Amino acid sequence: MNILIIENEVYLAQKVVSRLLDDGHQCVYAETANAIPDETDFDIVLLSTSMPNINCSEIIKKFEDSIVILLVSYISDETVTDPIKSGAKDYIMKPFIMDELLRKIYHFKDCRQLKQELNNMRQYLEFIFRDIDLEDTPLHSHFPLLIETNSQKCVDKIAFEFSYKLNTPISFISLSKDNWQRDIQNSKPKELLYLTDYHTLKKSAKDNLNAIIEDKQCILCSLESEDDFPYEKTKLKRPDMVVINDNIMTINDYVKLMVVSFQSKYPDTELSKKLGISRKSLWEKRKKLGIEKKK
Repeated sequence: MNILIIENEVYLAQKVVSRLLDDGHQCVYAETANAIPDETDFDIVLLSTSMPNINCSEIIKKFEDSIVILLVSYISDETVTDPIKSGAKDYIMKPFIMDELLRKIYHFKDCRQLKQELNNMRQYLEFIFRDIDLEDTPLHSHFPLLIETNSQKCVDKIAFEFSYKLNTPISFISLSKDNWQRDIQNSKPKELLYLTDYHTLKKSAKDNLNAIIEDKQCILCSLESEDDFPYEKTKLKRPDMVVINDNIMTINDYVKLMVVSFQSKYPDTELSKKLGISRKSLWEKRKKLGIEKKK
C-alpha cells in the first residue's frame, strides 16, 4: 500500500515508517503542513491532530479517497470528534503499539476491499437482471416455495429479491449435484436456501427432499411442471425468454430462442438467412410461436 504519514514527532514518524517499510509498504513522510504532497493517490493517511498550524478537516477533505486514521495525543472534539465527522475512519492514542496501528490499517483496507467487491457484485446483478421485470410478479412469503419456469434466470432474480426483503443470507444449492443433501444439512437456520434443478431429481429423491425442507426457508426452481409438489407452488413463464436446459430442445423452441436472442441485433433479411429460412417463414414462425417483434 501507498501510505502517507503526517506527523511532527520525528522519532514516532521514523518508527512508523520503518515498520511499514518492513511490511512491504511504500511510505511518504510529511513533518509540516507545507511538506504535505500535492498528490492524493494514497491508500492510507496517518494524520496527527496535534500538529501546529494544520487544518485537519481540509486535509481529510483533500484525501477523501484515502483511509484516514488519526494519531491523537488526547481526545477532544477538535482532535477526534470533528475529524471523524469530516471523514476520518478511526483514531489511535499516542503512545501506541505498532501492531495495533497495523491492525487498524489492515482492518480498514479489508473493509474497503469488501465494500468494493460488494458494489461490483450488486452492479453485476443489476446488469444481468436488467431485462427481467418482476413488478407484476407477487412474491409469496410461504416456504417452501417452488417456482415452475422456463427461465431459471427469472427465479434467480426472485431469490435475490427475497434475500433483500428478508435481510438474510442466501445459500445456492444445485440438486443436480451428488452432495445436495449434505449442503442442505450444513446450511444455517436463518439462511434462505435456493435450490435449482428440481426437475432433474427422480421421484424418490424428490420425496426425500420434500421431507427434508418441510420447515426450511426455501425456494426451489424447476424447468418442468411438478404436479406432486406438496407445498406452495407458482408458475413464472416468460414467452420472450427460452433457455436451454438438460432436455433436448424442440425445433420450435430452438427457433424461438434464436429469434428472441438475435432479432434486435439483425434485420429480418439477415436473421432469416442465418436461420436458413425465408422472411415469410420467419414471419409465420413469429405468429405461430407468439414472438413479439422488437422494433
